[in-house]
Amino acid sequence: MTRAAYAALVTSSAARTTQDLTADLPLPALEDLYRDLHRHPELSGREHRTAGVLAGRLRAAGYETAEGVGGPGGPGVVGMLRNGDGPTVLLRADMDALPVTEETGLPYASETPGVMHACGHDLHITWLTGAADALAAGRDAWSGTLLVVGQPAEETGEGAAAMVRDGLYERFPRPDVLLAQHAAPGPAGLYAHSPGLIMSAATDVDIVVHGVGGHGSRPEATVDPVVTAAYIVTRLQSVVSREIAARESAVLTVGRIEAGTRHNIIPSEARISLNLRTQSAEVRERMLAAIRRIAAGECAAAGCPREPTVTLGGSFPVTVNDMDTDRRVAAVHGEVFGAGTVLDFGPVMGSEDFPFLAEGGLPYAYWFVTSTPAEVWDAAAATAGGDLMDQLAAVPSNHSPHFAPDLATVGPGVRTLVSGALEMFTPTTR
Repeated sequence: MTRAAYAALVTSSAARTTQDLTADLPLPALEDLYRDLHRHPELSGREHRTAGVLAGRLRAAGYETAEGVGGPGGPGVVGMLRNGDGPTVLLRADMDALPVTEETGLPYASETPGVMHACGHDLHITWLTGAADALAAGRDAWSGTLLVVGQPAEETGEGAAAMVRDGLYERFPRPDVLLAQHAAPGPAGLYAHSPGLIMSAATDVDIVVHGVGGHGSRPEATVDPVVTAAYIVTRLQSVVSREIAARESAVLTVGRIEAGTRHNIIPSEARISLNLRTQSAEVRERMLAAIRRIAAGECAAAGCPREPTVTLGGSFPVTVNDMDTDRRVAAVHGEVFGAGTVLDFGPVMGSEDFPFLAEGGLPYAYWFVTSTPAEVWDAAAATAGGDLMDQLAAVPSNHSPHFAPDLATVGPGVRTLVSGALEMFTPTTR
C-alpha cells in the first residue's frame, strides 16, 4: 500500500502520526532481534540476558533506564522518557519463556535444552523495543512521559507484583494509563479487543492425600492414596458440569498427579495439582469449596488416617479493560490497519498478571495480535471442514512446542503499541 493510499484510510491524529513514525521501521534489524531472543529463552525470574538486551536498546534510544526492578537479583527493566507536560503512559511486555522443548524445526530454534519461547514473549519484547525506538525518535509528535517496562515472571504470576512491591511507582511516575498486548493464534493481521472483561482469573490448588504405605503384596494392610487420588480426580470432573451454572464460564484442570517410587510399593502420599479458571470471585469460591468437600469426602470414604491437605498456590486476577481506554485504542487500530482488522471475540479463559501493574484501579487496555502464518492457517482449513473454531484448534497455540509466530507481525505489533501510546497522549476528541 502506498503512503498516499494509507493516508486516505486514517483520520485521527494518532493514526496519522503512527504512519509518520513507523514508515521506515528497521524491520530486518527487528527480525534479527526476535530471532536472537527466540534462540536464547530464559525461564521466569531468570531473564537476565533478555533484560540486558532490552536495557541496552533503551539506553541507546535515550531512555533513563533501570535494571533489577523487582527485588534483589530480579531482572525487571524500566525505561523512562520525559518529554514535556502531559500524561504518563506505560507500555509493558513480558520476557519469560517456558519449560517446553521446542519442536518447530525453525533455523533459529531455542538453543537452551528444555526451554522455549512457546508463548510469544520474545515477540512482545521485539514489539516493545521497536515502539520505544519509534516514539523516542518521534518525540516532537507527542508530549508527556513514556514508561517502557520489561516484566519478568509473567508465566508464574509473580513478576508484575514484585516490580510494584519493589517501588516501581516510587522510583518512577505513577502512570495515568497502561497498555499491553499478546500474540495469539489466528490468521495474522487481526487485533482482538474486548472492552471490559477480556481474560479470566486463575488459581492453582495442591492436594495431598495422606494414606498408609506398605508392600504391594499386602494392600489390605495399607490405605492406598493412589486409588483415593484417582477417585478425587474423577469426581472433580463434575464440579464445572454439575455445580456451576451454564451461564458461567469456568475450567478445572488436573495438571499433575504424583505418587510412589517403585512398582511394588504402595506409597503413603499422593499429590494432585489443579488449575482453576474463573471469571468471578463467587464462582471461584464455589469451586474451591467443592474441591475441599470432594477431597475430604473421598479421603474419609477410603479411611485415610487424616484429612487431605489442600493448599492454594499462585493466583492471577481477572483482566478487565477500562472500557473507554480500550475503545479508543481499538478505534485507532482500526484506522491504522483498516476495516475488518479489529474484532471482539469476548473474554477468554487465559490469564495474565498484567493487572497487578495497575494497582489502585489504574485504567488499562490489553489486546491480542493474531500471529499464525498464512500457510499454517490455510493448511488447517483443509482439516476443519469450514468450521472456524475447528480451524483455530488445529493451529499451534500458545504453550505448544510448535508455536511459531509469523515474522510478518513484527511491524504491525510495533504499530499497535505506537498508535495506542499516541492515542493516550492525545487529548480526548472521540
